[in-house]
Amino acid sequence: MPVVIMLPITLVLILLMRMDGMLMALQMHQHHHHHHHRQPYDQETPLYLEDYEGVLDNDPYQDMINEQLLIPHEKKRLSDEERMKRCISFRFGLSETIDMEDRHIMKEARTSFLPQDTTVIPRECLDSIGGNGHINYNDYDLDALLHSYGVRRRIRREQALPEEQVNNEASTAEEVGAAEDIAVESEAPSIAESSALQSFWNEQGTKESLREAQARTMKEYMDTSVEPCDDFYQYVCGNWEKYHPIPKDKAGFDTFEMLRENLDLVLRELLESKVHAKKVQHIVSNTYDQLPNTQADIVRPYQSEADEEQRREKLLQSLVAEREVLDHILKRYKRQDQLFTNTKKKRFTSSAVSQHNATENLGIYSHYRQKSPAHLPSVKQTSDAGNDAQVKARHLYQSCTNIKLLEKRGIQPLLELVDSLGGWPVLDDHWRSDNFDWLNLTAHLRRYNNDILIVQWVGPDIKNSDENIIQFDQTNLGLPTREYFLQEVNAKYLHAYQRFMADIMHKLGAKKAKAVKVAADLISFETQLASITAPAEKRLNVTKLYKRMTLGDLHDLIPQIDWIRYLTVLQQRTIQDTEEVVIYATEYMQELVNLLDGTDPELIANYLLWRFVRHRINNVDDRFDDTKQTFYHTLFGREESPSRWKVCISQVNTNLGMALGSMFVRKYFDENSKQDTLRMTHELQQAFREILKTTDWLDPQTKLLAELKVNAMSLKIGYPDFILNTDELNEKYAGIDIDPDKYFENTLNVLLHTTRTEQNKLHEPVNKTTWQTAPAIVNAYYSRNKNQIMFPAGILQPPFYHRHFPRALNFGGIGVVIGHELTHGFDDKGRLFDRNGSIHKWWTDSSIKGFDERARCIIAQYGNYTVGEVGIALNGESTQGENIADNGGIRQAFHAYKKWLLDNPGEAQDEHLPGINMTGEQLFFLNFGQVWCGAMRPEAVRNKLNTAIHSPGRFRVIGTVSNSPDFAKEFNCPLGSPMNPLHKCSVW
Repeated sequence: MPVVIMLPITLVLILLMRMDGMLMALQMHQHHHHHHHRQPYDQETPLYLEDYEGVLDNDPYQDMINEQLLIPHEKKRLSDEERMKRCISFRFGLSETIDMEDRHIMKEARTSFLPQDTTVIPRECLDSIGGNGHINYNDYDLDALLHSYGVRRRIRREQALPEEQVNNEASTAEEVGAAEDIAVESEAPSIAESSALQSFWNEQGTKESLREAQARTMKEYMDTSVEPCDDFYQYVCGNWEKYHPIPKDKAGFDTFEMLRENLDLVLRELLESKVHAKKVQHIVSNTYDQLPNTQADIVRPYQSEADEEQRREKLLQSLVAEREVLDHILKRYKRQDQLFTNTKKKRFTSSAVSQHNATENLGIYSHYRQKSPAHLPSVKQTSDAGNDAQVKARHLYQSCTNIKLLEKRGIQPLLELVDSLGGWPVLDDHWRSDNFDWLNLTAHLRRYNNDILIVQWVGPDIKNSDENIIQFDQTNLGLPTREYFLQEVNAKYLHAYQRFMADIMHKLGAKKAKAVKVAADLISFETQLASITAPAEKRLNVTKLYKRMTLGDLHDLIPQIDWIRYLTVLQQRTIQDTEEVVIYATEYMQELVNLLDGTDPELIANYLLWRFVRHRINNVDDRFDDTKQTFYHTLFGREESPSRWKVCISQVNTNLGMALGSMFVRKYFDENSKQDTLRMTHELQQAFREILKTTDWLDPQTKLLAELKVNAMSLKIGYPDFILNTDELNEKYAGIDIDPDKYFENTLNVLLHTTRTEQNKLHEPVNKTTWQTAPAIVNAYYSRNKNQIMFPAGILQPPFYHRHFPRALNFGGIGVVIGHELTHGFDDKGRLFDRNGSIHKWWTDSSIKGFDERARCIIAQYGNYTVGEVGIALNGESTQGENIADNGGIRQAFHAYKKWLLDNPGEAQDEHLPGINMTGEQLFFLNFGQVWCGAMRPEAVRNKLNTAIHSPGRFRVIGTVSNSPDFAKEFNCPLGSPMNPLHKCSVW
């Protein structure tokens, strides 16, 4: 569907007259088409709004502008400089819908570049731009910005193009509500509110203007009163909070949150816009830029009669298309009552566009601009009517945002589901334990992708990565870690969790007194459950945990659990006792059955259904929002609930991510970025190989095998090809039924489909070519059991990458990410896996000893860092893998950048940013550091330190640069200064 652009009536009429004139001329041309000598049309320049300044000087809507330019709360006009500062801070754009963090190497043998934000705050806690301390930029603000860049805004239309994995709700983060399917309702702002931000995605300015914008923002964040050799993080990010105070509905705000917010705005546009099949075939390029091209066809001499006829038909179709667009604009204009114009340049904007109408596509900065026809994928384009997967994505979003219908249905769907599972004792005074079977209920809940008491999955065997096998592990809990239940210092969180339980049960119909008592009993039971789980430090050596056996042998080891019956209920098929499985928690399972034997069956039933229901309340109306907000405020410091539309974007991107990713890639992804990133990846691989040769603590045999592993790494960049094939994309989601009016049932269908898809992998060969993440995500991954690195389309954008940036910034951004993921293949866990993704001892003893010595240095270094706000030290042991990857990544990226400079001596003079007096090498480190700018509330910091495998951003910066001789050299840091210590740690 073309973007509906709100224009003053004068301009619309002018454009219509131009179209009418051209159509009339064409009709005359057709009448005399046998005459070979004709008067050609005048070739015109593209139609810009500035062309009509003289006509529109007396625009009647000028009075409305004055009110529009007033800041709502300050009631004063913005200066150009102030306006620039408020607008430019949002020059980046992107998202996320992230898979859970690789906390358990056994289940998801992969790592992520960014920490799962779900481990700190709920996934749905991405706020609207209008949060505390932020401005909803209108188009007037953007116009001033455009003017400063010397970029003219064009009226553009939206190209009419057609348009994974459900949250694993058993993950630790999700059990604390961090990856809830749906959480809260807030009034969704219209697309118009985000039009200024949206515009950055659709077009680019010049290289010079883009660099000026980048330089301006980088300088704003810097605190130049601090010496870079004393505290590099403060030097590059010291003013971050001045420009980005933490919004009330967030536990923290950093560069990545800013990127994710902006991507969510773009995804929202895709889901709320409509595609008209009739216009897909002939409206494929910029509405106004196409006109000169079609007129040029007439000016150019004809080669033959067939050529003449073809060009005449092309021109006719083009003009008809343009007329249809303008007719549509005129109709929309008649329903529009507020238009605003910039007095300086007469650019026209809209302040209130329908939620189901795509925004005006402006743009100066976005790397993911709207693609021109030359870049469109060479696949058949269809409308929603013929693209089932994208219809499902839109319908899931529609069902999630239909507040009135959700309120009408209330909690009845949830209560019916609970009854179908045998009833919930806390809600049913007549519940009987006679027929209760905890294992049967646990298996049924597993079908809805909930791992409670027993964690089970089907996936590659870590010792034979070509084989999918049934695997078992210990349970996750309802709070982030076992320490929340077992340490007195966390008592307030446990009390908040108990109140949360009681309030939810009461709102579902339980009597207040009964809900309070049951909640207390559940806390007591879950505390006992936490005590029998193994702590993280005892689960570091995965080979010691790994036990492979038949189901018959497992039954002999733990006979109290009927494993075959559990799997039969779950997989809905016959399972033999000869089936081989892997278990990582035999001691836990033995203690679990002892705990359950001594527990009242009614309490067990209450616990199982509590853990299930706490997620399902997110798929009904908003009656639980206040309760959840109170709990999350205590746990994470979040002061407000997020907007509903943000929650729904997350739901679609998480559960139907390939369908939504297809829409995103078709419209915005630049194939040149994919190829350039691939080249950079090869350069980083070569850098690693060269560093490997100089590594003296590895013996020749291990070096050779390590090089073979680097060479064998599978590279996944941007998106999987199948999402551009309508039939293949539809097939991926063929087993999911999505009803636009039944959100609750939709979420259940997605959960069932996810579990069914995973369980059906049993006995199937492992497909190591598949993507495990959706394209529209800001993150990067390394899969250990596939020896695969993935860079989704979402991360290939500023500040990580832009093709107009100095190469220094790209190497300091996406280059470091590439190096980070490469290094994961050789960190404390990655080194256990060979080039085929299987665990076995392929390192010699001397190489293992050399690695361990260097890893202990990293562990000690980061373990000595303390977060002053909460007085808690980093866990150097649990974060060592990410810290090793950070240090290796920056070294490889800098090495690759220096080699690029040598290979491209003529490009060196272009390695600068206006107004920043730094060398290219210094810019490399500057961009690396600013990637990690951010701030976090104390509650969220405490939670992160207790759960995450990534160090906080500040220490990801100072930890790496203080180990880098390259950094010390480029910034002339004296030996012994904080960022150039005498003793440094280095693994790769």
